[in-house]
Amino acid sequence: MIVLMEAMAMVKNEKISAIIESLDQLSEDSTVPRNIRRGATSAKENLVKEEDAIDLRKAKAISILDELANDPNIPTHGRTIIWNIIGQLETIK
Repeated sequence: MIVLMEAMAMVKNEKISAIIESLDQLSEDSTVPRNIRRGATSAKENLVKEEDAIDLRKAKAISILDELANDPNIPTHGRTIIWNIIGQLETIK
């Protein structure tokens, strides 16, 4: 049972690492507006706060990303990336 829990924690950490990498790429993409890049950085900062529970970190990040996805100035590829990140976040338990 302990091995299974450790394996699940590793999978969760791998998912979060992949999400953080995607957020880093978005925050460094010069083709998206600056406010979107700042929002991606903010979502990443919320995800890496170890003192908060994973559910709270996930909810904060999704909330920030949802606002960004609804920004009328975001290019289509940026919105798609954000939706993909939100989908990945929703799979974390």
